[in-house]
Amino acid sequence: MSVRIDPASAVPPFEQVRSGLAQRINDHTLAVGTKLPTVRQLAADLGLAANTVARAYRELEEAGLVETRGRAGTFVGAAGDRTLERARTAASAYAAATHKLGLSPEEALAIVEAALNRPTH
Repeated sequence: MSVRIDPASAVPPFEQVRSGLAQRINDHTLAVGTKLPTVRQLAADLGLAANTVARAYRELEEAGLVETRGRAGTFVGAAGDRTLERARTAASAYAAATHKLGLSPEEALAIVEAALNRPTH
């Protein structure tokens, strides 16, 4: 598993794990159906606490990128193939909403940039 953790980064380790795996799922480096390491194994490999990796896996599951199949493990889900499509749909809906509100494209982009740069948890 080639997820890199930068201990000097301001980005929390769980987010580094989550975004690293999400990127690999979205670029198809991790194919649909690929079994991920157990939480404990990935935590040990990365030198992180198991709860840190568990949180990353939970958030990936909430996003539909992975699915947990009980004792069988955690696998890359088929929804990962639709992630970019879902993001484009959300962006189109946002663009329509901001247009109706009378916001300029610059104002709408500033709102998105602020939201993207804000910690999620």
